[in-house]
Amino acid sequence: MRSNVNLSNIVRTAGCCGLTRLIACGSPKIDKTIARDGADQVAIEVHRTLPPVLKELKAAGFTLVGLEQTTNSVSLHEFRFQRRTALVIGNERLGLTDEELRLLDAVVEIPVWGLPYAYNVANATAMALYEYCRQWPSG
Repeated sequence: MRSNVNLSNIVRTAGCCGLTRLIACGSPKIDKTIARDGADQVAIEVHRTLPPVLKELKAAGFTLVGLEQTTNSVSLHEFRFQRRTALVIGNERLGLTDEELRLLDAVVEIPVWGLPYAYNVANATAMALYEYCRQWPSG
């Protein structure tokens, strides 16, 4: 994540959705005035790179679902999340790398009807997390 504002918004949304764990790469910084209570509720694990973490999550039984526009992505409107899902979000500008995409079980995208052709990463994450919570309201 390039922007601490986007990451802080994602932490806030994660807290609202009942998540307790978020994995970030690089040097994440959370703005508590943006993240609010999410900053205290959501533990942030920091790793240097994503592929080793994805392999660990998959070995632990998580379904890895990327949020990205690709030629093979499925509309979020049609996608059925598995109970144990790890939602994988890429960099705001670069998205997920080819290596990261190869490790995923599925890729979903959120339809866009106007310009620009993609939602802000924090907004898109909020939509995807909300859809997961809609499908699994008891967590």
